[in-house]
Amino acid sequence: MSGTKEKLARNWLIKANRDLLSARELAEADIPLLDTAAYHCQQAAEKAIKAFLLFHDVRFEKTHDIEVLILQAIDINPDFRSCHEAASILTPFAVEFRYPGNDMEPEADEYGDAFEVAAGVYQFVLQKLPAVVHP
Repeated sequence: MSGTKEKLARNWLIKANRDLLSARELAEADIPLLDTAAYHCQQAAEKAIKAFLLFHDVRFEKTHDIEVLILQAIDINPDFRSCHEAASILTPFAVEFRYPGNDMEPEADEYGDAFEVAAGVYQFVLQKLPAVVHP
């Protein structure tokens, strides 16, 4: 594996971790911004899975659909089947609260679930990648 690819996969993981940190900060602010926090949860999982795919030389399309990315990851490691539920929980947060609509932001428990699932996906991906690409 080239050093450039290692660095790029690590950078995707760094961005994923920063999305998790951002989600937590936004949710715990004096004025919680759960809509944006939930979006960052989705982004964290998406970027972590993209890091896994990149590490394994799998081209991925420009998508926020975590289900699509997980299907690609399953081709490399069937353990990713355990992430199907995460995809259904997180994917809607890519767009659901980003624009005005009937619901302006998720309920606190919805955000909490999203954060827990996103952090789980991030940790799962770290376990599936060698330490050399860990942030």
